[in-house]
Amino acid sequence: MSNNNTIVGHKIRGIRESKNLSVEEIAESSGLSVEQINSIENDQNLPSLGPLIKIARALGVRLGTFMDDNDALGPVVCRAEDRERESSISFSNGATDARKHMEYHPLAQQKAGRHMEPFVIDINPTENLDYKLSAHEGEEFIYVMQGEVEIEYGKEKYTLKEGDSIFYDSIVKHHVHGAPGKSAKILAVVYIPF
Repeated sequence: MSNNNTIVGHKIRGIRESKNLSVEEIAESSGLSVEQINSIENDQNLPSLGPLIKIARALGVRLGTFMDDNDALGPVVCRAEDRERESSISFSNGATDARKHMEYHPLAQQKAGRHMEPFVIDINPTENLDYKLSAHEGEEFIYVMQGEVEIEYGKEKYTLKEGDSIFYDSIVKHHVHGAPGKSAKILAVVYIPF
């Protein structure tokens, strides 16, 4: 499968500039630092979902806006063969030495006005155990399609294998990653109230 990574920083900058907002205004509204915003916009930092959600709120857009191509009002069908050819989006796991640990393949990026973000996510193997937990408003549902994943949720750790699923409130600090040294493929649906 060829991978055409979609970089969200350029899109964030374009939206911010179209709304005549400064980096400082977005930093203040989102609770992130000016340095973080600049780093994300310049594609120097691949953020986790938490900071992206904060930026989306500060810009007054849905998280999916950073991934949208077109807006369709009716149903959106995503064919498997199209998903394999289309761009993926990568986010970091918060570790400075690991720039990519998950590849997100959006399943409804053309759907206008959505509140849920469905993805198929390829989780790359890593031996890094220094995960940075994040929290944001909303809920998440994860179904393991292949492999084995670990989910740190608050003070608990859950190991899920193929066919297992979990549904949780995203406001509790959490992190999703492959079991040590293992890759996985999951279906994830993120709900973010707007």
